[in-house]
Amino acid sequence: MKNIYFLSDAHLGSRALRHTRQQERRLVRFLDDIKEKAEAVYLLGDMFDFWFEYRMVVPRGFTRFLGKLSELTDSGVEVHYFAGNHDLWTWDYLVEECGVILHREPMTLSLADKTFYIGHGDGLGDPDPRFRFIRSIFHSPLCQWLFRWLHPDLGMRFGLNWAKHSRLAHGEGGDPPYLGEDKEHLVLYAKDYLRSHPDVNYFLFGHRHIELDLMLSDQCRMVILGDWISQYTYAVFDGEHLYMENYVEGETKV
Repeated sequence: MKNIYFLSDAHLGSRALRHTRQQERRLVRFLDDIKEKAEAVYLLGDMFDFWFEYRMVVPRGFTRFLGKLSELTDSGVEVHYFAGNHDLWTWDYLVEECGVILHREPMTLSLADKTFYIGHGDGLGDPDPRFRFIRSIFHSPLCQWLFRWLHPDLGMRFGLNWAKHSRLAHGEGGDPPYLGEDKEHLVLYAKDYLRSHPDVNYFLFGHRHIELDLMLSDQCRMVILGDWISQYTYAVFDGEHLYMENYVEGETKV
């Protein structure tokens, strides 16, 4: 089989980041480098810093990235897109125009003889009541309907500024560093899930912006994919083994 690639958290268009056009080009070059070797690409959410599809309008920008997704799917590469907490208002545009397969919830899939549990990771095991409250608002059909009535210029400005505020609230370092097995919410969630689903071989998540490769048992690994803001990390499954890699243009063999 060809390779399966996993990556997440590019936050394209973020107003809290510099050189976002350069970042998009780097992501596109990576996708171009893997297109001949890829059977499928799994994008585990937050590829955009904010995304909202009005019925006749989609966000300005990202044409290089969207074009590359379309090129991949046109050539027969499956592209799976998991909605994250920054791009959850994704409906049918990426599906109909770019040919991606959209997922809104974590999923279990079999690749070769391995079982994978994959998803963006937001809301899994996180007990923070403020986060859960805000998440419930963003997922509310009523709130989505009301937001749609904002003029796109106002709606996109509000969404991008909200996302900028959220990122800057974490400080210059971005997300907090790894909290340890006893405090990291995604680790706790995976361990709990594994108790009732012992057949899982790999847990793969985004969301946390840290690179983590942790053995949960003799037969199960958990991977948090890092990001495509400063780390440029990804995972690749070759049918037998899962590897974590860092993309360095001109040097990395993908």
